[in-house]
This record gives sequence, structure tokens and C-alpha cells, in this order.
Amino acid sequence: MGKTFDTNSQDSQGTFVLPVLPEHFDFEHYQAYESSLQERNRSFTNSTHGLLVYRRVRANGVFYDKCRDKKDSLALQLGALMASLDYEADIANFLEPWYGIGYIASCFGSDYIWHDKQAPAVLPKFKTVQEILSSDYIPIHQTPVGKHILEMIEYFMDKTKGRVPISFSDVQSPLNMLSYLLPVNDLFLEIYDDPDAVSSAAELTATLLIEFLNHQKNLIGSSLASPGHGFASSRAFRGVGMSDDNAIMLQPDDYLDLFRASDERIGAAFNGTVFHSCGNWENKISMVRQLKGLTAVDGAFSQETDPSPNDPAVFGAAFMNSGVIINARAVGNANDSYSAFLSLYRKNQRLIAVTYCKTPEEQAKLYRLLHSMD
Repeated sequence: MGKTFDTNSQDSQGTFVLPVLPEHFDFEHYQAYESSLQERNRSFTNSTHGLLVYRRVRANGVFYDKCRDKKDSLALQLGALMASLDYEADIANFLEPWYGIGYIASCFGSDYIWHDKQAPAVLPKFKTVQEILSSDYIPIHQTPVGKHILEMIEYFMDKTKGRVPISFSDVQSPLNMLSYLLPVNDLFLEIYDDPDAVSSAAELTATLLIEFLNHQKNLIGSSLASPGHGFASSRAFRGVGMSDDNAIMLQPDDYLDLFRASDERIGAAFNGTVFHSCGNWENKISMVRQLKGLTAVDGAFSQETDPSPNDPAVFGAAFMNSGVIINARAVGNANDSYSAFLSLYRKNQRLIAVTYCKTPEEQAKLYRLLHSMD
């Protein structure tokens, strides 16, 4: 029986690492390591089936208050890259210029709120969607938050010289972004009271996001690791990963009528739509599979990863023969994680098994077990 979710942990998927300054990081070694995995990654991308293993090393504090200082963030993430070399895997870890998820609020004049040792927060300033549509706004890249993210990318690129993969900053779906502008309970009422305005607001946020992502893409260039953030990412992969957690609280028809078009437009701009939601979204699989250009989905598949994980057998059956990659996260020891992945995997499926084994020895054991399924 697996363990339960640790509510006392700041980050259930985190790994404690020591920071490494850029001048002390062996870029040539990491570049050679990443390059050695690229053919494996390309082959997986171009195939209709297969399995890759990714040992995520998510550095402590980077997705909380340590994001505030680009030097601290990079040093911790370089420490994570160095630590990842000890774990057997098929996909290299990457850097992310993470600086919160509320950048859309900055377009409309809101600023981040910083609580002690926490990620930045935003306070929704609008009461209706019509207020959003009537408000003045500026592009994300011109806002203080947007400028900080772009400056992080420039700093990361300057210090790494493009020798390690770098992703976009955490991409949020239009629905998620609207919930940072309008309290989510009011937003859900607006879906019924003023659906046309909601759809227009979703398209507005999509336009602002696409423009901002293109600014990021221009800075990152060939170092871009896709789909980004919580997904196993590689220069050889494609698509843009969007957090769309609020979508699983909607009726499928409401999501498809009001938000599908904006999500698909973002995906089309970056060679594929990649869907993420925390929690259990088994009953929304058929809704998500209707997205045009869907290339991958993400889910949690163990109790230690998420207090409400997905049933791996349900996902395995639902995405069999679909061509859609499942990015499956399973925090736990080798035996518990293997049990989840074994239930999930089908021979005619593409699976990325995201592992969090505490020791290299345990990771090596799980790595061998997982590839024995393929």
C-alpha cells in the first residue's frame, strides 16, 4: 500500500539541492549528457508508441520565494541539473525562468503580493468579465512582471550560453488566467450569465499570452525545451504545456464552447496543445481529447504526488492508440511507482514515466523495471 500525500511538505515533488554558481557548473559535461539523449527523445517524438523515463529534480524554493532573485533561482536550478546526473533517465532536466503564474494581472495594473516563503500571489481586481473587456491594459512584456521574466531569460542565456535547455515560464490557460483577474466563483457565474463576454475575454488573454511567449521564444532560440514547466521537456519535443486546472470544474459543453478555441489557438502557435490539470480529471478525458492538435497530457498517478490522484488503468485505456503522450507523475518508492506505471502503460501508447526516487540506486532499479515493460 502506497503512502499518503504529505500535507506538511511545501513541495511534494521537490528535491533538496545545493546551489551551484554558474562559474562552478560544468556546462560542457551537461551539454554532452543532454546531447547523448537527444536521439532517444527524437525517436520517441516521431513514434506512435514507446516509453521514456524522466527523473524530475525540482529544486527547493525555485517555485516559491526563491524565484524573486534570478541569481538565486539559477544557482538552485543548476544545482538540480548537477544532481540529476546521478539518476538514470532518458530525458535531461532543464531550466525554467519561473516567476509566478499571475503575469496576466500585471497587464491590468495589478502587482504581485509576496508572503513569507511563498510563491507570489495576485488579488483579482475585477467583478465582471465586462469590466475586464472595458479596461485599459498593456502587453505582458511591458509590465513589471513580464519584464522580470524576460530579464531572467536573458540572465539565464548569458550565463549558460545556450548550452543547457530552457523552457518557457509557467504557461497558464486562458481560463486559469481569467481566474487571476476575476474571483473564480464570479467567473463561473459569468459563464452562465454572459458567455459571449467570457469567450471574448479568453481570446484576449490568449492573444496577450501568445505575444509574450513569442518574446520568450526569440530570447531562448534553439535552447527551447518543450512543452515546459511541469512536463518532461526536451529540445526534441514539441507543443506548449498549459495549466488548465479550472477546466475540470466546468461542464464539458461549457469548456468546449467558451475556451477550446483559445486553447487550440495557443497550441497551434507553438506546434501542439499540451494539457495539464492537478487533481483527478478522469471524467474529463473525453472533453480534453476533443482538443485539436492535442499532443500530450499530464496527470498525477500516486497518492504521494497529489491527494486526489488519477486511476492509471482509466488513463491507460482512454489514451490507448491515441498517439497522445501521457506525462505521468508518480512520487513514491520504486515499487509503488512501478505499480502505477504498470497499470497505466499499454504497448501501443507513448508514456513518459516521471519518477522521484530518493536515491540513484532506487532510480536505477525503477528504470530497469520500467524499460522491461516496453
